Amino acid sequence: MVNPLNLLFQFLDSFAFIVLAAAGLAVIFGIMGVINLAHGEFIMVGAYATTLANIRLGLPLPVAMLAGVAVSAVFGLVVERVVISGSVPNAVSQRALGRDVVEPLYDRLADSMVATWGLSLIMVQGVRITLGNSLPQIGTPLGEIAYGGYSYSTYRVLLAGVAVGVLALTYYLFTHTEYGMRARATIQNERIAKALGVDTERTYMTTFAIGSGMAGVTGALYAPTVTMVPTLGSSFLVESFVAVVVGGPGVVLGTTLAGGLLGSINALFSNLVGTFFGRIALLATAIVMIRFLPDGITGFIETVRARRQEDA
Repeated sequence: MVNPLNLLFQFLDSFAFIVLAAAGLAVIFGIMGVINLAHGEFIMVGAYATTLANIRLGLPLPVAMLAGVAVSAVFGLVVERVVISGSVPNAVSQRALGRDVVEPLYDRLADSMVATWGLSLIMVQGVRITLGNSLPQIGTPLGEIAYGGYSYSTYRVLLAGVAVGVLALTYYLFTHTEYGMRARATIQNERIAKALGVDTERTYMTTFAIGSGMAGVTGALYAPTVTMVPTLGSSFLVESFVAVVVGGPGVVLGTTLAGGLLGSINALFSNLVGTFFGRIALLATAIVMIRFLPDGITGFIETVRARRQEDA
């Protein structure tokens, strides 16, 4: 028999993990049209920076987490300038040849996948060479919640509240700020936005830095709970892509709905038949969604809304 508290805590844990893993990826893909296969490694950068700041520099854990987020955002900014937009190679080519020879990877899905996949391999091997195969792990704070003969990490449960906070801040950023207005204009029609004076290149650069910083938030928050190895990002990558596929183009609403649906499925199957089958259930859900709702949940909602407006 399933313990109701076990199911609730597992759902909150799964919801937090899926939402935090997917949020940065959804922002970058939704606005830039870039499939970032190095997303897991950006999470790894946040986790490693947090751990090093805490253990080697002796910073308090909250301060170390902020450092991890900052390092990930700056690293993402450099990657966007060099790899995604090609601004640095373009500048070199202009000086050497007097012309542009590098095209940005915006809305070039296959090209961005190959480029970021290569980047992920470089990052994993680079960390392994420079920092070794593992780092000491930060202790998980806040202890455990005990109920009956069971217990669950208080910290992992509270991450569900952090995930909701991240979604709320993302919603505010994209709906109540000047950057959000520019970003939404760029999503809808880049050419018209540029003609109206929006610096779309700066918008892309800022967006990639924000998405990378959000990946760093995930890495920083989960640094106390994961084994610190160079390949730790792979454990986040599957859930993040599944959530983006299931959620559809809506960054905030799609991530929220996908986190709720997938978190429920993972919690139920993990409690009934084990963690492995919970992960299998997530992949099966993604396959079903791709087959019947290729535009995801928010894409389906937009289609229904458009049909109702046509009929009205």
